Amino acid sequence: MVTTELLQELEKTREANALKDVLEISCQPRELGGLEISEVCQLSSVQESEILFLSSAWLEALNSADRAKSLPEPIPRRPVGRRGMTLSEKIFAMHDMGGKGFVIPGELIRVHVDWVIASEASWAGMERTYDSLGKPGIFRNDRFWLAGDHVVDPRVNKLPKVQALIDASERAKKVFKMTDYQGMNYTILHTEFYRERAQPGMVIVGSDSHTCSSGALGCLAIGLGAADVTLPLVTGETWFKVPECINVCLVGAPGPGIGGKDVILYILQQLKRNTVASDRIVEFTGPAVKHLSADARFAICNMTTEFGGVTGIFAPDQITHEFIQKRHLARHKNLTTYFKPDDDAVYPKPDDVVPVQDHEGLKLDGCFIGACTTAEEDLILGALVLEQGLKEGQRPEKGGLRKVVPGSLPILHKLRRLGLIDIYENAGFEIGIPGCSYCVGMSADQARPGEVWLSSQNRNFENRMGKGSIGHLASAATVAASSFSMKVTDPHELLAAIDLEIWNNLRGLKSSEEEQILDWPQYMEPRGGHDSSLIEPQGVQDSADVGHPALENAATSILTGKVLTLGDFVDTDALAPADFLMSMRDNKTSGMHCLEHTHPDFRARVANGFNIVVAGRGFGCGSSREQAVMALLDFWQDAVSNA
Repeated sequence: MVTTELLQELEKTREANALKDVLEISCQPRELGGLEISEVCQLSSVQESEILFLSSAWLEALNSADRAKSLPEPIPRRPVGRRGMTLSEKIFAMHDMGGKGFVIPGELIRVHVDWVIASEASWAGMERTYDSLGKPGIFRNDRFWLAGDHVVDPRVNKLPKVQALIDASERAKKVFKMTDYQGMNYTILHTEFYRERAQPGMVIVGSDSHTCSSGALGCLAIGLGAADVTLPLVTGETWFKVPECINVCLVGAPGPGIGGKDVILYILQQLKRNTVASDRIVEFTGPAVKHLSADARFAICNMTTEFGGVTGIFAPDQITHEFIQKRHLARHKNLTTYFKPDDDAVYPKPDDVVPVQDHEGLKLDGCFIGACTTAEEDLILGALVLEQGLKEGQRPEKGGLRKVVPGSLPILHKLRRLGLIDIYENAGFEIGIPGCSYCVGMSADQARPGEVWLSSQNRNFENRMGKGSIGHLASAATVAASSFSMKVTDPHELLAAIDLEIWNNLRGLKSSEEEQILDWPQYMEPRGGHDSSLIEPQGVQDSADVGHPALENAATSILTGKVLTLGDFVDTDALAPADFLMSMRDNKTSGMHCLEHTHPDFRARVANGFNIVVAGRGFGCGSSREQAVMALLDFWQDAVSNA
């Protein structure tokens, strides 16, 4: 404390605040992201080294912030004559390095990036790209979030390939002097990033398709391939072709126990996967939004990638503001910029989901509650459903597997403090450490061939949970209700018996009597856009016509060969199966297992002269796996085309 006070006296306020943050982090429990060091104890050599590293990293963060390009300050009112913009377009416009104050769907822009995020699995590919660039350093050591969640697990960490992933992450921490590195199995990549770091108005890129989760807080969070994420990590900028946006207007009020997972599954049922959302940003608006907590919005945005969207986003509001203000560090709550779509913003006019009753009684081999889409409030509700079932005399039947995996150590800490972990254990659930677990099926937790599972995860692509297994998606409440009999069970009766006041108190919601009308948030506009040419022209230009000049005098070439058709919705999980990902280091090793589970004759047919691949709708959807492209490149196809 003497050091920080002295720095304040010397008017070194930024340095003083950085060391205050280091002190706060040092004193926090490890399960809350700290070093668990007492202010009065004698430091060991290891503790002293950790504190010195943190101090050095946070002071270096001041230098990296100074080197970073600053964004133009937003303005309180829309300039006269500027075209109406969607929420996403406003965020793009603020980050556009051209600085003209507006964007149009279809145009190519260079943008400043606020954060880059990666898992230990995707960092392996990013590190290879980084090394090939000559190890140039990264744009900000305080804006790289690296979390170990996909493959790491104490049960498999000694395996050479897993240890190599851990070593690479630890190496990144030291080389880059990362301020926010928490190691392995502290959190699922997206969970604590959304809870403690993402802020409204930011642009975030990550090497994972569920990066879109943070759109719940009003930021543009977009998943890309590992190589595409490495460049903004180094330069602090990237390029985008501005996508179109669709507006999904939510109306009404959800009933008790209806959460974000139920909402997004219903949207998928009604609108279907890779239809109106394909290659577009999905903006969620409407009067029902005020009834959705930040966690509910997180689940909805998380599964926008399954919807087929580039990302999902909610306009930030008072709920967002209150959520962010609960954070520990000021630096993660004072860089907010609140935008909302203009009333005259232009939106284009333009899966297999069934009611739980339709499958009621289906026998299950496993019940899983977890994955990044399962937020804190979902885990709380699942426990309350189990508690109500136990009160009514239900007991877990013998046989089958039941597992719950909280998204981060802070969430696990809270569940223990509330006594909810005890309820899960009394109901027969094994408690897992934070990680992707069965959702990705790459590590110690894998469903066996022929097993049928009910899971609160976000993705049930073929072979996703384990080769030959079948996964059905549902809310945490439905999985909990089904876990007693190990048969799909409607949770409505158990939900109706839960005391809503207890439910709201546990998830930290205010009662209607406690709610206050606040003059917050204050919405802003991107600076710029005063040019008279920005007045909206008559009619809206189709984005397909933007940025595509006529091909005059273009050469014509004719491809000849045998055509191999793949059908619709061939996803990256099929192109690069999860159980082989760790061995896919180049085109050759990726191609060895391309489509092995879904099209086992693919490689043989290519070897026999089928050199043109024709795929249908949604080709390449799913996870952000650059190995999927590498696998196809191994076969040197003359063409890969979408029908």
